[in-house]
Amino acid sequence: MRRITTVGYPVLVLDDGSTDATASEAAAAGATVVTMPVNLGVGGAMRAGFRYAVDHGYARVVQVDADLQHPPEDIPKLIGAADDGADLVVGSRFAEGYRAEGYRRVAMRGVAAIVSRMVGMKLDDVTSGFRVVSEPLLSRFADQYPAEYLGDTVESLLQAHASGATIAQVSVSMDPRASGEPTSRIAASGHLARLAVAVVAGKPQRMGR
Repeated sequence: MRRITTVGYPVLVLDDGSTDATASEAAAAGATVVTMPVNLGVGGAMRAGFRYAVDHGYARVVQVDADLQHPPEDIPKLIGAADDGADLVVGSRFAEGYRAEGYRRVAMRGVAAIVSRMVGMKLDDVTSGFRVVSEPLLSRFADQYPAEYLGDTVESLLQAHASGATIAQVSVSMDPRASGEPTSRIAASGHLARLAVAVVAGKPQRMGR
């Protein structure tokens, strides 16, 4: 987190019901901390973060995972695409050498192909959590944002497209995981497979303007 503040950005940490020292350590490092009263899951926590940003007058947010795999030095790449007019900018890990393995790789490619067809543009990394969201999409996400696992990445892309938002993708690097535990490959592959079926079976509802 200090790497983010070092490059000049204020940081909001969403403490989603943790039982460790997340909140106190984040605050000590200079972050604003919002602690959820109960564990809401990633989608619920992200919506709370978007709501905080809107309520405090921010017109743009950068979404960064807490496992330190997203290099803050790449944030200007995403912001540059947002400055060029994109409402939602996705950082793609694959162009910089990231490789998923086994069934997870197959599932990720399959979901990316489906989503690319649905939004009318090629997207390589639809599950990336490294993003920039700008107004007016930011306010829409503050009111309506998918709560299900992976809905915060894939379904949010489809919701953004359905609402007429402009989407862009830029290449980013990916650092080795410095903290936290990844989802198991079997579980991740299962989630992706179920998500692919759900995406094919039904389109997301259009968010209100």
